[in-house]
Amino acid sequence: MTLIITSEHAFPDIPEKYSSLFINDPDVLKTHEAFDPGSFNLFEKIGELADYKYHQKIGRLLIESNRSVWHKSLFSRYSKHLSPPEKKSIIETYYNAYRDEVISAIDSCIKNGGSVFHLSVHSFTPVLNNIVRNADIGLLYDPQRFTEKKLARDWKKLMLSYKPGLNVRYNYPYLGKADGFTTALRKRHSSGYIGIELEVNQKWVSNNKMHPDITNLIYHSLEEIKKRPEYY
Repeated sequence: MTLIITSEHAFPDIPEKYSSLFINDPDVLKTHEAFDPGSFNLFEKIGELADYKYHQKIGRLLIESNRSVWHKSLFSRYSKHLSPPEKKSIIETYYNAYRDEVISAIDSCIKNGGSVFHLSVHSFTPVLNNIVRNADIGLLYDPQRFTEKKLARDWKKLMLSYKPGLNVRYNYPYLGKADGFTTALRKRHSSGYIGIELEVNQKWVSNNKMHPDITNLIYHSLEEIKKRPEYY
């Protein structure tokens, strides 16, 4: 099994060409609306286990790399008013360039008879719209895909063996079958592909660094999952 780890919301960075979009609200680029705090730090650590790893280098407030091109949230409230030619250029330069690289690696592995475990790394804000999110870690998957469901359950058990009492939930705070990069890849590959989106509560993040206890338990439990022959 080939382990491919990605990070779609690693940074809030906006190319200089589009910096004027944020001239009236520069502080938004420091918030969770612009990126997933702590996610790149976690991505780098567990990326040591990956056969391939990829991260998006620009912020989602320019274009949302974890949404399909038809999705209403592809462009943010700051970039949605750009002209059609400008949007097309952004899609080709940043969105397609990132996703095509990941897709090419996955396609190649499966074409050669292998299986792929694609782990998409994210973090989520503890409170959204005045509602407290009740989870430490979310494992997002498609319940209709047996191997994804089994892997998520095995992984949760391993995490809890390292840290009993940790609140690990399935398909929370989002549904794994909702539009996203893993969902698009499932449609592309009916077999040979396992897609899990890992969501970690930002209450475990300080100064854009994931708490080492969380990082270590995710690392070691993922290391164990990678060794299991039933996923090959």
